[in-house]
Amino acid sequence: MRIGLVGYGKGGRFFHAPLISSLPGATFVGVVTRSAERRQQLASEHPQAQTFDSLAQLVAAGVDAVVVSTPLEARPALVLEAIELGVAVVSDKPFALDAALAETMVLAAERRNVPLSVYQNRRWDSDFLTVRKLLGSRALGQVTRFESSVERYSPSSVGKGSGGGFLRDLGSHLVDQALQLFGPVLRVYAELDYRQPDQAYDNGFFMSLAHANGVVSHLRGSCLQDAPRPRFRVSGSEGCYTVEGLDGQEAQALAGLSPATAGERWGAEEHRRWGWFEHGAERERVASERGCWLAFYQSLQAALQGDGPLPVAARDALATTRVLDAARQSAEQGNVVYLSTPVGHGTKNE
Repeated sequence: MRIGLVGYGKGGRFFHAPLISSLPGATFVGVVTRSAERRQQLASEHPQAQTFDSLAQLVAAGVDAVVVSTPLEARPALVLEAIELGVAVVSDKPFALDAALAETMVLAAERRNVPLSVYQNRRWDSDFLTVRKLLGSRALGQVTRFESSVERYSPSSVGKGSGGGFLRDLGSHLVDQALQLFGPVLRVYAELDYRQPDQAYDNGFFMSLAHANGVVSHLRGSCLQDAPRPRFRVSGSEGCYTVEGLDGQEAQALAGLSPATAGERWGAEEHRRWGWFEHGAERERVASERGCWLAFYQSLQAALQGDGPLPVAARDALATTRVLDAARQSAEQGNVVYLSTPVGHGTKNE
C-alpha cells in the first residue's frame, strides 16, 4: 500500500510520518510541501520519501491513500480535492470549523464512493483503551459520570488559531472519546476561557454533555492550568477509576521515536503511571493497556484492502463537529443547547 502525506508541520512530521513509515506492508511515498526547511527535514528523517509541489502531483505518482495534515483553514479544500481525484483520504483533526463544512466533505465522499476517515488517534491512547476495558468488564458497575481533562501550562499556545481554538482542536478528541464510550448526546452546556477580552481563539473550555443513556460527561481543556485534574475520572456504582497525566505516545513521537524504532516500548506505560480503582476503603492499581496509534493505520490498511471498516467513520467526525458547534453556541449564549435529534456514534456502554 502506497501512502502520501500533505503537510510536514508538527502534525505531519511527528504524528503521521513516523507511523506511516512504521506500517508493515506500506510505502511512505512522500510529502506535499513547498517549504525548503521542511523538505530538508524530510530528507534527513525519511530519505526514501519524495517531495511534491501539489496534491495532484502526489496522486499522479501513484498512491492508495493521502493524509491531509495542513492547518485547519486549508484542510477541507485539500480533502475535497483528494475526493475529486478519487483517492482515499484521511483528514487530520479537527475535521472542520463547523458542521456545515464537515457535512459537505462527508457527502462529497459518499457521492464519489471515496473512503474518507479522520485521524482520531486518541482512540488508541493507553488510558482510553483502559477505560474501554473497564467499561466492557463492568468493573465500575453503572457509570453515571465521565470526566475527561487535558490541562497544561503552556502560555505559548494562547491565541493560536491553527486548530480553531482549544475547543475545536483539543475538544474534538475529548468529544469523540465521550461519544465512543457513551453514545448519543441530548444536550450540551459549555464555557470558554479567554486570556484577553478581544482574543479571537479560546485557550480553554468546559463542556457538559448529557448522553441519552443517562451518563453525564464533563470535558475540560486548558493551556493555562498549573494544577491539572486527572486525565480521566470515571465514576460508577461499583467504584471509580482515575489516571493522571497524558498517554506517553505523544512524548515518544516528539522525541523522534516511532513504533519501528521503539519496538515494544512504544505505547507501554511505566507502572508508576498506571491509574487507580477505588471503592470505599479499597484502592488498587489498574495496569494500563498498551497504547497503539499505529492501529489507526493498520485499520486503514485493512479497510482499503476490503477487510473491515475504516478506523474512524467520517460520520463520526460529523457528529463530533455538531456537538462542538452546540458547545460554542452554548458558550456564546450562556445557556443549555438541546439537540433536535440525539447526536452520537460508536460503541455505547449502557
